[in-house]
Parts: sequence; C-alpha cells; structure tokens
Amino acid sequence: MGEVLQELTKLPGIGPKSAERIAFYLLAGDRSRAKALVEVLQRAIERLRPCRECFYLSDEELCPICQDPKRDGSVLCVVETPRDVGVIERVGTFRGRYHVLGGRLAPLEGVGPERLTFSALVERVRRGGVREVILATSPTVEGDGTALFAADLLAPTGVTITRLARGLPSGGSLELANPQMLADALEGRRAFT
Repeated sequence: MGEVLQELTKLPGIGPKSAERIAFYLLAGDRSRAKALVEVLQRAIERLRPCRECFYLSDEELCPICQDPKRDGSVLCVVETPRDVGVIERVGTFRGRYHVLGGRLAPLEGVGPERLTFSALVERVRRGGVREVILATSPTVEGDGTALFAADLLAPTGVTITRLARGLPSGGSLELANPQMLADALEGRRAFT
C-alpha cells in the first residue's frame, strides 16, 4: 500500500489524505474500478501522442481540433501545456487553433528554448495563413518570459502578436482561472509590447 500512496502523492493536487482516500477506494472491496482505471491508463499511454501540427495530445496523427474545418486556422493560441488547451476549450468561445509549447522557459530548472516547440511554432507561422498569434502563457515571471521569447521569435514574420488580457491573476496559472475570467481575458487581449 505504501508504494501506491507514494505514487499517488506525486500527482498534482493529491496530498497524503487524498492519496489514502483514492487508494482505499480503488483497492478495498470491489477492485473492478482499479482494473478499469489501469486498462484505460495503459491504452492512453500506448495510443496518445503529440499532434504533429499543434502538439496537443491525440490518438491520431492530427488532433480533432486541427482536423476541424470549422476552426479558424488564421488565429493561433499558444499555450504552455496540453491541459491549457482543455481549459480554454471548456470556455467555449475560442474558435481558432492551438500550439502547445510543452512547458515554459525556466532556465534555473534546465528548461531552455530547445526543450520547447518554438521552432515548430515559427515554422507554422512562416508557412502562411496565420494572421494572429495569441500568447496565452501563464501570468507568472516564467510565463511572461516565455511569451516575450516567443514574441521576439515571431516578430520578423509580421504576424499580429497579442497577449491575454490581465483579467487573469498575476502569479496564478491558467488552469486555476474560472471560465468567465478566462473568457474575459481572451476577449480583452491586446497587442504584445
């Protein structure tokens, strides 16, 4: 049981008490839920991979968003993680496409530009068809630094670069924003300076 608890507490937002509740729920009594969870996770590990266009997770070469002809390919929302795509999608107001960087610049943690998908982003914009890039990184020092780096890379392309409005709390993260706050931030975006 100790190994299970140890692994569960490594998950974001799961402390020791939550880990214990989850472990006992899955392992005490009927273990069919635990077996079903293991099977679903195993299939996801085997099938899910980054979309070749936007780097969101997909079980196909292109994710459903990139395949959707109703999405506006001229507006590209750049986010840090696949989870951020889900957060914005739940709001239901953004109809463009995405680009997932795979994290944010954090030099002290060894995360430099080469570990993120900046080169694929620039190539995507250079291919044409993109008129606006929304930099939707978290409003933190690292998120702002990541946005500034992306803006500098994209500036020579001539594309319009915007940043989410500061309706989001400074120092917070995108995943903690409520839907209305995120909708307001998307609607109130401004030119990146």
